[in-house]
Amino acid sequence: MADELVLIVDDNEKNVKLARDVLRFAGFRTVQAGSGGEGVSLATEHLPDVILMDIRLPDMDGTAALRRLREDERTAPIPVVALTSFAMKGDRERFLAEGFDGYLEKPISVTNFPDEVRRYCAGREIE
Repeated sequence: MADELVLIVDDNEKNVKLARDVLRFAGFRTVQAGSGGEGVSLATEHLPDVILMDIRLPDMDGTAALRRLREDERTAPIPVVALTSFAMKGDRERFLAEGFDGYLEKPISVTNFPDEVRRYCAGREIE
């Protein structure tokens, strides 16, 4: 059974609710943030097993939040996965090149999502 803590950083309440409910049903614990700054603060406070980071956020984009997380020795080792509606050719490669540990597209697949997140918690990138 999972007991990993997942930080979901997304300003769209419907996206947060869906991800949170699917993950909790699968046994994960979750914490939610509605902005990049709040996500960085909650990551520092809770040290989650994985962070699911939207790219378009109201105060700073997900890439800027990722840079702040990587600058702090407490949060630098936490896997950060881009969870985004950016799904054009080359987007996955671009986000991985910017330092994200993984890339998941929205809308999520409620069937596959918990297993995808669990693999990132275990430190294995999904191919």
